[in-house]
Amino acid sequence: MNKFIGVLLILVLAASCKNETESIVKITTEFGDIKIRLYDKTPKHRDNFLKLVDEKFYDGLLFHRVINHFMIQGGDPTSKNAGPDVMLGEGDVDYRIDAEFVPEYFHKKGVLAAAREGDDTNPERKSSGAQFYIVQGNVYSPEQLEATVKSINERRKMALYGRLKNQYKDEFTRLQEANDPEALDELSEKLTRECDSLFVNEEFVLTEAQKQAYTTVGGTPHLVGQYTVYGEVFEGLDVVDKIAAVKTGRADRPVEDVVIKSIRKE
Repeated sequence: MNKFIGVLLILVLAASCKNETESIVKITTEFGDIKIRLYDKTPKHRDNFLKLVDEKFYDGLLFHRVINHFMIQGGDPTSKNAGPDVMLGEGDVDYRIDAEFVPEYFHKKGVLAAAREGDDTNPERKSSGAQFYIVQGNVYSPEQLEATVKSINERRKMALYGRLKNQYKDEFTRLQEANDPEALDELSEKLTRECDSLFVNEEFVLTEAQKQAYTTVGGTPHLVGQYTVYGEVFEGLDVVDKIAAVKTGRADRPVEDVVIKSIRKE
């Protein structure tokens, strides 16, 4: 029994030490405080965020893009003291961060993720150096989640087919000019088979943990694997909800500024 208690104490102390070394930040707003735990498995994003926090980079910036039941976004340096008619969202620091996709981190409600430019100009999905968002999302019924996954896969398959068809563009053009419908049908069938074969590696499939989260706490499943998730709110989800519910205008900017008063390490 004494040996068992000794081992238990060691485990408790080890867990306590781990908690003490976790990186915690607090976002202070007029709506209240949001406390976020930064993940150790995304060190590039964690360290960059902490660097900017140390520099007080975020103090006075806005949550410049807010979409209820989706997310709240901030970190645009041009949002500080920006006039009401200024279009925001394009400002950033002069570098990007390599993507850090970790399968266990996904877009459930409350996660902190990095904004980024689209795939057309950023195929490696590198993150913005400064802009971030906090997921609010929706709670899904199992049927809604299944329909969402089906819709995501339909869009992904269409996009894959489009990319493959572009590779055969010259061949399609040649056969059309030659007015050879039989050869065109054969090429289309070949393209469909190739698309089906390749889609096995691109199909969107949720884990049981993800299904559980999206049908209980909620989130944005369509963003999984698209943007780096590097932290999560553990206190202040109600504040996220309050900010997400504010009235917005053009480009989803709040009509009344939602200011990030400060972000500090805890």
